[in-house]
Amino acid sequence: MTHAPNSPSSGPSDAAAPLPATVRNLVIVLGDQLDAQSSALQDFDPTQDVVWMAEVAEESTHVWSAKQRIAVFLSAMRHFAQDLHARGLPLAYTRLNDADNMDTLALQLRHAIAQLKPAALVLTAPGDWRVLHSLRAVATEHQLTLDLRDDTHFFSTVREFAAHAKGRKQLRLEYWYRELRQKHGILMDGKDPVGGQWNFDADNRESFGKAGPQNVPLPTRFAPDATTQEVIALVNTQFAGHPGTLHTFGWPVTRTQALVALQTFIDQRLPLFGLYEDAMWAGEAWLYHSHLSCAMNLKLLNPREVVQAAEDAYRAGQAPLAAVEGFIRQILGWREYVRGIYWTQMPDYLERNALNAQAELPTWYWTGDTDMACLRDAIGQTLEHGYAHHIQRLMVTGLYALLLGVKPQAVHQWYLSVYVDAVEWVELPNTLGMGQFGDGGLMASKPYVASGKYIQRMSNHCKGCKYDPALSTGETACPYTTLYWDFLNRHEVMLKKNPRMAMQLKNLGRLDATAREAIGVQAAVHRQAQRPLAPTGPAV
Repeated sequence: MTHAPNSPSSGPSDAAAPLPATVRNLVIVLGDQLDAQSSALQDFDPTQDVVWMAEVAEESTHVWSAKQRIAVFLSAMRHFAQDLHARGLPLAYTRLNDADNMDTLALQLRHAIAQLKPAALVLTAPGDWRVLHSLRAVATEHQLTLDLRDDTHFFSTVREFAAHAKGRKQLRLEYWYRELRQKHGILMDGKDPVGGQWNFDADNRESFGKAGPQNVPLPTRFAPDATTQEVIALVNTQFAGHPGTLHTFGWPVTRTQALVALQTFIDQRLPLFGLYEDAMWAGEAWLYHSHLSCAMNLKLLNPREVVQAAEDAYRAGQAPLAAVEGFIRQILGWREYVRGIYWTQMPDYLERNALNAQAELPTWYWTGDTDMACLRDAIGQTLEHGYAHHIQRLMVTGLYALLLGVKPQAVHQWYLSVYVDAVEWVELPNTLGMGQFGDGGLMASKPYVASGKYIQRMSNHCKGCKYDPALSTGETACPYTTLYWDFLNRHEVMLKKNPRMAMQLKNLGRLDATAREAIGVQAAVHRQAQRPLAPTGPAV
């Protein structure tokens, strides 16, 4: 059955704009393509084209998706469908609980083709290799042209990144970032970077100190309307056994809400974002971060307007350069860089495992039930909100998995499952490459490894924790510290080839054979204790 929305307080319904008798283009809009200005809609003719959207279970079960992630996609899709209907665009929309829902995008698209008999399919390039090739196969099967269009949401194209990468022995974010800064004139004074340097990362590494964060603005959250409440009820019923909860749901699910979230960040959080972007504090999920990645990845916000708002704040004297440059680098730099890595390296990238890590993911990653305070806090807030900031992901949950030796594909599936902003093009390189060094250094110049002393320095998690980050052996030794030295010891030969690891290996060299053996024994005991006793998640 096809559906369209009839009011902001309802989900997609039968009151749809009439569908053309003869369909020229069936325009596919995916759940992370909720952009009224997307390339797929640029030449849309309501007299002969139809927008096609489908909620399907596969997108929530191919990995064991958390409830917050499922709800944000479904609610945003339904609100976007309402907007399309308000604009008078013919829309074929299938809800998750429709009787004729076939559970996968491919099957649902086949059904729509049989009903509507379009002459061609139009699609903005997806953010997931699996989805792209599934839809391509359907087009081929039906001998239909698939007009695959560039995703103009981004500053760059995959072709431009491939040209940048061609012939380089190593890929590094910094060079790509500078190239885009110059091309788009962002934070530039003529040909020179504003402030005389490209990168102010060294100024953005402060911790909160003993007093902790002070006067942190309240997060920008949105009370669920009737449409979102309907989605929450649906997710709690149909995906009852999935991780997480929905009682805190408040993510922006419309463009209007996303613009409010953007402006509030610029006004209230951006000035202190840079200084404390790497800091953590127990029980403080939001701090000075933007919380905009979900809205951008759903395409409710365009990165150009986000970057422009940040630069305007600097130019107006409302935020310091270090904060603005650090924030813009996350979007113009990292976001564009990881997308280029993903599309130039897939599908083989997904299987890379340079460190031959084979351990299973501990089951408590799905519950937060661990006696390690930093992990308990990071995982707990992740399951509650579908969110953790980048240092919690890289240097708490990611670092522990790397040191433990978890298979990077398992870590990838967890990150893709639990975060509301997770779409594979951005999540996979950040996890497998940056977090787990699974690509052997393609994404990042070295493994991001540290002992528990890093977490102690950047947070208050170690205060009151049963483990001591200064100890690598003994009953109260911090598992991070034990596993850190064990990691360096196990991979010493490989790491010696990387000059950026020289200082850490020099410190390893100060440990005698007895100390190394004791660390290895303690690491093995800890690793054995984390082995799952049951499969992680249901068979889906």
